[in-house]
Amino acid sequence: MKPLRWGIMGTGLIAGGFAADLRDTDSGTVVAVGSRSQASADKFADRFDIDRRHADYADLAADPEVDVVYVATPHPLHHPNALLALRAGKPVLVEKAFTMNAEEARELVAVARDAGLFLMEAMWTRFLPHIQRIRELVADGALGDIVTVTADHGQWFAEDPDFRLFSPALGGGALLDLGVYPVSFASMILGAPSRIMVMSDPAFTGVDGQTSMLFGYDSGAQAVLTCTLRAKSPTRACIVGTDARIDIDGDFYAPTSFTLVPRRGEPIRVERDHHGRGLRHQADEVARRLAAGETESPLMPLDETVAIMATMDSVLAQA
Repeated sequence: MKPLRWGIMGTGLIAGGFAADLRDTDSGTVVAVGSRSQASADKFADRFDIDRRHADYADLAADPEVDVVYVATPHPLHHPNALLALRAGKPVLVEKAFTMNAEEARELVAVARDAGLFLMEAMWTRFLPHIQRIRELVADGALGDIVTVTADHGQWFAEDPDFRLFSPALGGGALLDLGVYPVSFASMILGAPSRIMVMSDPAFTGVDGQTSMLFGYDSGAQAVLTCTLRAKSPTRACIVGTDARIDIDGDFYAPTSFTLVPRRGEPIRVERDHHGRGLRHQADEVARRLAAGETESPLMPLDETVAIMATMDSVLAQA
């Protein structure tokens, strides 16, 4: 299959990481970038040697040289930007958090399914080598019955009201940007919770600055998840089962290693060598699914993405 020709909407940090990581794979290449200004598009394009530069997201979506669109704009723009691409007939990869809420997510999924187009949330953690191995261990019953899942994601940010994580207008807050990783991780292992308890404190701009979540499941399992904008946390995760547990090193959501600790016997260390940030793996997944004629990924199903957004809606409602 010829490499996919990617068009990137957005020129921020995650867009740059994605463009850089695509250099480490032969599944695709960036051919176009779109921004809200020509200066921003040109600066990004100069950095990554991109020829096609658009000062309008609609122009990027309509570009005939673009095979697939990656939406990497601020959270409130995910929904309208993804709609632009879908209505232009393009497969779409949408940065997490997928949308601002579950209602927006359901609309995107409905539009994609009606058009028979590929759509996926860019929860890049799902496609990392260490997570793939962990999923295999869980599926094979190596841990026994899952009892508890824990995960945290905390980063320190200077208190700047114009910075997107503190800006209500830009979809700021700890949960949508950082907490989505622990929530998605718990969903991957345990599915959607049946009970949700939340403790949250606001940042100085009113967005959620620190949020702790306790999820309960019909199986009797529980998940304990935290996120904060106020401090760098260990960013580790753990899956505890009746027969063994998995301790994932920080940063659990990025390329890293883990330890399988059986109830009896010696711990087994699983090291993973890795080059790059890890974003290329989701690009490879998109290429695989498009080559197979599929419209979504079984590793990040659309119905699960909607369920995750619904869970975060409930969290924010309590917060």
